Order: sequence, then structure tokens, then C-alpha cells
Amino acid sequence: MNQHVMRADKPDRTEFGLKLTDAQPLPGIPAVWRLGALAATLLMGFLAFVAALHFGRPILLPVISAVIVGVTLTPIVRAGTKSGIPAPVSAVLVVLLLTAAIATGLTLFAAPLTEWIARAPEIGATVQEKLRVFDYPLSVFRDIKAAIMPSASHGPTVAMESNPAEVVGQALVIITPAVSQFAVFFGTLIFFLATNASLRQRLVIAFVTRTGRLRMLRIWNDIESNLVGYVGLVTLINLGLGAVTTVMLYLVGFPNPLTFGLLTMLLNYVPYIGPAVIALVLFSVGVVAMPSLAQAAIAPALFVAIATIEGHFITPSIVGRRLTLSPFLVFLALAFWTWLWGPVGAFLAVPLVIVSFVVLGHLLPREEGGLPE
Repeated sequence: MNQHVMRADKPDRTEFGLKLTDAQPLPGIPAVWRLGALAATLLMGFLAFVAALHFGRPILLPVISAVIVGVTLTPIVRAGTKSGIPAPVSAVLVVLLLTAAIATGLTLFAAPLTEWIARAPEIGATVQEKLRVFDYPLSVFRDIKAAIMPSASHGPTVAMESNPAEVVGQALVIITPAVSQFAVFFGTLIFFLATNASLRQRLVIAFVTRTGRLRMLRIWNDIESNLVGYVGLVTLINLGLGAVTTVMLYLVGFPNPLTFGLLTMLLNYVPYIGPAVIALVLFSVGVVAMPSLAQAAIAPALFVAIATIEGHFITPSIVGRRLTLSPFLVFLALAFWTWLWGPVGAFLAVPLVIVSFVVLGHLLPREEGGLPE
């Protein structure tokens, strides 16, 4: 009797041509839909943000680079202002010194690079002679590839003829955007350094409430102090690493030790990727310059040992816990910004992480306390 009553109260339903018995709605479905809508909105917003960063790269990359560099150079301009030098003059002098340093570095790199290009046939023959030890493994690999993909080993050959006009055109396509981005970078850097104080004042005044103004002022000051502190300490560490690498390369008889020491100092601003690139470069040059492969591996092996000591013992003890970032987050930031903006994005990854953490720390402060035990 009860079963008949229940069937009478809740008759069978038909959905999509199927007969459903006692079909009832799940509890909490509106909350699930709201959560799904929020997640979809956040995902679409993130994708739009990434698309804007990608398509706005020609202008965003030099502008953001100039702002990051400008924040780290602000104490120098401020010191000049306190000494009686006007801010615009200090900004121009700082940018001129930066340009001179970049030009000097390029000159130091250009001399050995030009020499190596002139010796390209000799270097190619030397490398081919030293790498003959890999002929047998490579031949086995080619045989395996031919057995797995027979068509790949008999593919069509295409003859490439270079037209001087096309080469010049391709070179201009590459050089012209680079020149324009350098112009935007230096222009933004000069104006940012010259108007840093007034820009900060206007941003603070733009907020109506006293709380908002204090928050904006603290965000600006914390970004500046953290960036200056991080870049300053890392620069000192990189100077030491470059000096030690130069001495090590000189002792093992490596060519142009000063040039590779400067390259080490520069690339070590990029965590993980920079030291790996330096080790690869040292091995590649060692294959050409050293008599044997064993001797070619000495310099990169010693550099890996030096970089390991620096990264695991020296830097953490100097930087301390205040400026220590999560290695996992740093790696993700490197992967993301390198994919999005290339090598320059790799240099900007850690500063952008610092800026993001400072802003989020003020807008979404964490409550004190830990996880329950």
C-alpha cells in the first residue's frame, strides 16, 4: 500500500527518452553552479591577461623592463638629488652610465666572437675530429631511426639559395623592432627616474581615504626596498661568482677567462637556466680550445661545483629568510615568463615575483598562525 502511495506521489519521469524512477534533484546544485561560474570567469580572465601580455609584448616588454630597472636605480638618483643634482640630470647621468656599461660589455664579447667567426672552418674541423668518438653511437641511432621510420631517411632534399636582398630584408625585420624597443626602454627609464617622486605622490593622492593612501605608499615603498635589496645582494654575489669563475678559467688555461667571467656574472641573474647555459657554453668552447674531451670537461665540471656551493650555501646565508623565495614558484615563474617573453622574460621573472608577492601581501594579508598539529 505504501509503495503504491509513493508511486502516486512521485510518478515516473521521462528524460531524453529514458524512463527515470523517483528522480530527485541533487542538493546544493546552485552552489556548484556558482562555483563553476566563478572558476570559469577567473580562467577566462587569466587567459585574457596572458593574451594581452603576449600581443602587447612589443610595448609592454621594454616598459616593464624599464620600470623594474628604474626602481632598482632609484636610490642612486635620490642620492644625487640630495647632493643638489636635479632629478632629470641625475636620471640622464645614470642612464648614460648604464649605456656605457652595456656598450663596454658588448665590446668585450664582440672581440672573441669575431675571432671565432673568422676561424669557423678551422674550428669546424677541430670539433669534427674530437667528436669522432661519437660516430659509432650516432650511426647506431641512425640505423634504429631508419628501421623505425624508413621514409624519414629518404626524404626529399631541398636546395637553398640565399638572395642578398632577402638576407638584408630578414635582418631588417629582426633589427628594426629591437631598435625601437631599446628606444622605448631608455625613454621610459629616463622619464621614470626623473619623475619617480612626483609619480609616487600622485598615485598616493589619487586615493580618497587615508587608509587607501597609506596602503599605496606602503606598497610602493615595500616594492622599492625589496627589489633594491634583492638586486643589490644578487649583484654582489654575481660579482664574486664571476671573479671566482674568471680565476678558475685562467688557472685551467681556458681562453678569454675575463669574457666568460662577465658572462657568468650576467647569466647568473637567471636562476637555474643561467648556470646551465654557462656550463654548456664552457663545454662547447672547451671542445674547441682544449686538446681532448676530458680536458674540455674540466672547466664546466669545476663551474658546476662552484655554482652548487654558491647556490646552496653562500647565497642562502647572505640573502637570508626575508628575501628567500620558494624554488618551486621561482621555477614556475621562469618557465612562464621565458615562454611568454623569451630571454628578457627570464631576467624579469624573479623581480616580477617579488612585486606580485608584495602587492598580494598588502591586498590579501595572511593571518598569523600555522596549521593545526
